Amino acid sequence: MPSATTGFTTLAEQAAALDAGEVTAVQLTEHALKRAHASQPVLNAFRVLRDDSALAEAATADQRRASGDRAPLLGVPVAVKDDVDLAGLPTAFGCPGDFPAAVADAPAVARLKQAGAVIIGKTNTPELGQWPFTEGPAFGATRNPWQPAHTPGGSSGGSAAAVAAGIVAAALGSDGAGSVRIPAAWTGLVGIKTQRGRIPTDGELFHGLTVLGPLARTVADAAALLDVTAGTGSMFRAAAQREPGRLRIGLSTRIPFTATKTRLDPVVETALRQTAETLAGLGHEIVPVEPGYGLIGLTFLPRSLTGVRDWARRVPEPSALDPRTRANAHQGGLLAGPALKLARASEPLLRRRIGAVFGDVDVLLTPTTATPPPAIGSFDGLSPWQTDQTMIAACPYAWPWNVLGWPGVNVPAGQTADGLPLGAQLLGPSHSEERLVSVAAQLEEVIRWPEHHPALGW
Repeated sequence: MPSATTGFTTLAEQAAALDAGEVTAVQLTEHALKRAHASQPVLNAFRVLRDDSALAEAATADQRRASGDRAPLLGVPVAVKDDVDLAGLPTAFGCPGDFPAAVADAPAVARLKQAGAVIIGKTNTPELGQWPFTEGPAFGATRNPWQPAHTPGGSSGGSAAAVAAGIVAAALGSDGAGSVRIPAAWTGLVGIKTQRGRIPTDGELFHGLTVLGPLARTVADAAALLDVTAGTGSMFRAAAQREPGRLRIGLSTRIPFTATKTRLDPVVETALRQTAETLAGLGHEIVPVEPGYGLIGLTFLPRSLTGVRDWARRVPEPSALDPRTRANAHQGGLLAGPALKLARASEPLLRRRIGAVFGDVDVLLTPTTATPPPAIGSFDGLSPWQTDQTMIAACPYAWPWNVLGWPGVNVPAGQTADGLPLGAQLLGPSHSEERLVSVAAQLEEVIRWPEHHPALGW
């Protein structure tokens, strides 16, 4: 096992080193903070680092461990996205302005603390999590550890960058239109979009579109973070150790109707088909399928834009928001009535129509994104309409599962010729995370993606 303080160790390896007395929680936390600070001028993964509080929590973890406590993440450093409340710190959600400090932890954060995790900081996200790139006037640009000239994706881009750079072994993100899966794909990570309601939140986020979920380098680590935040004991960790059995897996490249010009980049399609071949080699039957997405996009926009409107009302300086955010909030106000009610009412029909594919297959395999990671600044200066068109062209595959509320898992699917990560997503029907986690773990055993990580100078 690599030293727990050399970076790129897993949650499990760090916990084992703590159990064996090879390292203390304070030492692990000092190392994570050192890497975070050293990386910040380049990657800009964190909105805020909580050095003093994290070290105090680590010292408490060491005391708990000395007294015999063996909470599942006791003394292990992690990070959380800056859209969940962490008591004592503001939740800016990527926005400028002087936000008040949160007075209580979000439910998922409280569970992390109860499990003994040491939260070293809150990670960057674009304004209100709207975009698949993590850039904004409030904090600048968050960069991809594999190639800093490129985005790590979004909106959980800070969490993805922190994990991909080996600062922490796992981090919490959120996914409202692919915001866990997209940055996981573009930074070579496992990212789980959870079943709606799996991890508790303070109310319904973006009218049911957004859920919380883990990002990690290994399936086992993602499963461990999910078990803690969902309160499921060891359910998902057990699934990561269990063979899924021989499955019928549907391969689909169909892009849901988006009313914009989109195409699947050949390099992404090649990576997807190689993943399918690996699954076939594991004994699964791969069959071509085309889910009946229909006009599902018409039900997404009222929910997402009204959600932007809701969040924009909370910011202290609305005039300082990106003009695209203000435009989306305005559109959300126009859609907040009958259009929103109709969008929510259509969910059962959409589930029946799209879910019919699971009468023929057990799991769906699709691209996570249509393109490799764009360059930093690719979305600068674009109008709201141009931003939407460019964003949809890059990421048309993830958001239907947010409308449905069903789970999905991004798995690394190789790299471009110049070393940028690519991903594929395993999708399932309601409450199918265990099966998806088992298949992802089976793929990891063959592809061995945790053995590869970016070359970094800190």
